[in-house]
Amino acid sequence: MIEVKNVHKRFEKIEALKGMSTEIREGAVFGLVGSNGAGKSTFLRILSGVLRPDEGEVLIDGIPVYERIEAKEKLFFIPDDQYFFPNSCPKDMMEYYSILYSGFDRRKFLEYMQRFGLDPGRKLSTFSKGMKRQVSVLLGICAGTKYLLCDETFDGLDPVMRQAVKSIFVSEIMGREFTPIIASHNLRELEDICDHVGLLHQGGILFSKDLEEMKHNIQKIQCVIPDTALEEQLLKELDVLQCVRSGSLLTITARGTKIEIMERVEDKQPLFCEILPLTLEEIFISETEVAGYDIKHLIF
Repeated sequence: MIEVKNVHKRFEKIEALKGMSTEIREGAVFGLVGSNGAGKSTFLRILSGVLRPDEGEVLIDGIPVYERIEAKEKLFFIPDDQYFFPNSCPKDMMEYYSILYSGFDRRKFLEYMQRFGLDPGRKLSTFSKGMKRQVSVLLGICAGTKYLLCDETFDGLDPVMRQAVKSIFVSEIMGREFTPIIASHNLRELEDICDHVGLLHQGGILFSKDLEEMKHNIQKIQCVIPDTALEEQLLKELDVLQCVRSGSLLTITARGTKIEIMERVEDKQPLFCEILPLTLEEIFISETEVAGYDIKHLIF
């Protein structure tokens, strides 16, 4: 488990992180979302031990991460601004990381390179941004570390490659101890892979919650209720977050369990009623509104 305890980080007059505290459990995909400048990259650099917090501490399986080899060997950090040695090729980087990480799987790396259509002997300087990103991700996965820290991992990847990387993450989680932490400003990139999501805003975690738990307590319903009085009664009974009308069709987003809400809707004798899947963006809108924030000003 990764424990972040009251972490502060300042750069001259700019306070990038303000008393951040959170826990990242093992075996789950943790998504960190927030607008550009919210502190995501600083947070990941502190998690990886690249930066030292001004106050507070970060523990990797109970070990302080800063300047501790036994903690750092448990993680691999893929920064947004990737770096490769001058004139190096993927095979050179494989050899380098094989020295740093005793569990680096060379065979798996070369197999993935072949599957992705990447030449391990080609100079990385000739690769496109997306191809370089693929190499970075494959190096991180094949390092065999327990934790993989990813800053804007899917930026520059086409839709097919994004899905391929997500599939590899799932496969690794099923096969070994593996916990990806993915920072992004784009909710849609994280929607189909994350188990737990934290919203970073102005240097602090606004909230950190299990995605399934959030989905369990918020429902989206479409219904047609011919009796106007019963329709008005339903809207008063429900904890409505949003209600949109299209002719006689109501689309309601409300707090409560699926059973509770469906019982109330069915009691109003609807001609039609169904539960719709909620997007991560819709869930976050409801959660941030309760916290007193407008998500439209926080994330994109």
